[in-house]
Amino acid sequence: MKAIIYHEFGQTPVLETLPDPTPPRQGVVLGVKATGLCLSDWHGWQGHDPDIRLPHVPGHELVGVVEALGSEVRTWQIGDRVTLPFVCGCGTCPQCDSGNHQVCDRQFQPGFTHWGSFAERVAVDFADVNLVSVPEGLNDVTAASLGCRFATAYRGVVHQGTLRSGQSLAVHGCGGVGLSAVMIAKALGAEVLAVDINAEKLDLATDLGADHAILAKNPQEVVPQIMEYSQGGVDVSMDALGHPDTAFNSIACLKKRGRHVQIGIMSTQNRNSAVPLDLIVAKELELVGSHGIQAHAYPQMLALIQEAQIPLDKLVEKTISIAEAPQELVGMAEFTGSGVTVIDRF
Repeated sequence: MKAIIYHEFGQTPVLETLPDPTPPRQGVVLGVKATGLCLSDWHGWQGHDPDIRLPHVPGHELVGVVEALGSEVRTWQIGDRVTLPFVCGCGTCPQCDSGNHQVCDRQFQPGFTHWGSFAERVAVDFADVNLVSVPEGLNDVTAASLGCRFATAYRGVVHQGTLRSGQSLAVHGCGGVGLSAVMIAKALGAEVLAVDINAEKLDLATDLGADHAILAKNPQEVVPQIMEYSQGGVDVSMDALGHPDTAFNSIACLKKRGRHVQIGIMSTQNRNSAVPLDLIVAKELELVGSHGIQAHAYPQMLALIQEAQIPLDKLVEKTISIAEAPQELVGMAEFTGSGVTVIDRF
C-alpha cells in the first residue's frame, strides 16, 4: 500500500510503499476513503506524543470501508462504510465499563499508538466497540471532517462544558476544533465569542454563526474585550488551540462559577503553563479537560447535526492527494488555513 511515513521526528515525511496491514483478532482492516490532516498529527510528528514509536504513519480522522475482518469481530461485514473516534476503547477495562472509552486504560489510537490513516489501508482494533456506521447522506470527505475535530468539539461543548441554550461560550483558537465548537454552540442556542490571531479564520467563524469576533493582536487585550461583550464574563470558555496565552485567557474571561474546557494540546515546553489560580479560587471556576469522544456518543452527535442542519461542508477548506500530504503536514505550524484539509485521493 501507499502510505506517508516519517523515520525521525521533525523530518519531512515521505510517500512510500509499505506492506498491507492484517486485522487483529478483534479488529478490521479499512480501505481508507478520506482522512483529515489535524494539528494533533503535527504535534505527533514533532515528537510531542510519548506513545509514538518510529518509524510512524500518522493520521487519525478517517472514513473507510471494511476490507478484512479479524476472527472475533461479530458486528461488522466486508463492505461496511465506517468511521471511528480517534481514541478507541478496549471495551473491558474499568474506564470502558463506566462508559468512558475516551480514557480507556488500553486505548488504541490510529496515528499515535499504532500506524494511522495517511495510507491506503489501516488496521483498527476493538472494532465491535469502536466502529460507527456512516449515514448514507454523509459523503466521505465531510464524514472525515467529523473525525477528531468536530467530535472532540462536540464532547467538549456538550458533555464537558455542559453548555446550554441562553449561555455564552468563548472559543480561543478558530481552527477545526474551534470552528466546530462555534457551530455546535449555535445549534444549542448559545451566544458565541470567537477569538483568533487570523482575520480570515474569524470571518469563517462569523459565517458559521459567531456573534462576536475578536482579533487577538495583543493577548492582553482579549480578556477585556470578552468581558465587555459578555457583560462580565462567559459561562463556558474553551482553549481550542493549546498555548499558554489562549489557556490563560480562556480561564480569565469566565464569569463567576464558569467552566474552562482545555482541548488544545500544549507543546512539550508549555505543558506546565501558568494558570490564574487567584481567579480560580475567588470565582469558584471549574477546569476540565476533554479528550476525544466515545463511539456510543456518535448517534447523539449525528442527531444534532441533522436536526440543526449544521453545515459540516463549510468546515472543509480543501482536499488533496496523499502525495501532497507531507508538505501540508509540515506547513501546519504556520496556522495559515481557515478550515479542514482532507486527503481523498490515494
